[in-house]
Amino acid sequence: MELLKDKELKFGDSTVNPDIRMLSDMNDVIYDREWLATAENIELYYMYRDLALNEKDRETMRNENLRYDITIIPANNLGREFVKTIGHYHPEIDGVGLSYTEIYEVIEGEAHYLLQGLKDDRIMDVVLVKAKKGDKIIIPPNYGHITINPSKETLVMANYVSDKFSSIYDPIRKKRGGAYFELTDGNFIKNQNYNNLPPIRIIDAQEIYEFGITRSIRMYDLIKTPEKLKFLNEPHDYEDVFNKALL
Repeated sequence: MELLKDKELKFGDSTVNPDIRMLSDMNDVIYDREWLATAENIELYYMYRDLALNEKDRETMRNENLRYDITIIPANNLGREFVKTIGHYHPEIDGVGLSYTEIYEVIEGEAHYLLQGLKDDRIMDVVLVKAKKGDKIIIPPNYGHITINPSKETLVMANYVSDKFSSIYDPIRKKRGGAYFELTDGNFIKNQNYNNLPPIRIIDAQEIYEFGITRSIRMYDLIKTPEKLKFLNEPHDYEDVFNKALL
């Protein structure tokens, strides 16, 4: 992987242009409205989707209905907040009652993943997962999530996700952000647009031994053993693992 001029990414034999998230795309979810009123419309982060190092890997991804992406989030502040993604949910799988899941890896920098568990239109759990280089983080079914770069370094992260769906952004936009805002002074502020929020829990990223996914394994290489990624399309077969993922 090599970042070229004009934000192009060299990945394997391909050169990929990013989808660019601008500050104006984030207007609905910014905490510091006073800062936003006079802020310049700058580029915030870069998303490189559907990547593969070679045609063999790409064929495997297609056969397994998987997509590998990279997101780059330079260090920045959004007024009193750290730079973050908009946040989204995944749709439910027909007949299962569970949403699609996702797995992330921090390649460079640090990340805070804000996860909020939704049941019957109510947030039942809010967890901030702290992750550093090499850590993998599973997004369990029925959890919305936002990525925050809390450091002074560029965050580079990758994800595997099913290619069967599109992410759902409207619920978080309508609530004008996630359940909590993480401020640069270390405080967490409840989003008053949510009712009866549980206290936020803060944990460190964990090894995922049940899936055979650890810090020592580069996440991209899981495409060589795609059975380890079946939980992305078949979460109903792994509910016991997901129940322990955020403890």
